Amino acid sequence: MAFDSLSAFLLMGKHGIYVWSAYGVSVLALTWLVWNTLSARRRTINKLRKRFLREQNR
Repeated sequence: MAFDSLSAFLLMGKHGIYVWSAYGVSVLALTWLVWNTLSARRRTINKLRKRFLREQNR
């Protein structure tokens, strides 16, 4: 392994703050995208279901 210890791995030669914050921002962005997509899908399905039921009752 390139690092002598876990703390050296986490610090990554004084670049650890940048590296881990980049990973954190990426994970947050991907999590938000998945949540937003699933939420929009749920809203669209509910909207279509309501429209279908309205049209069936005519």
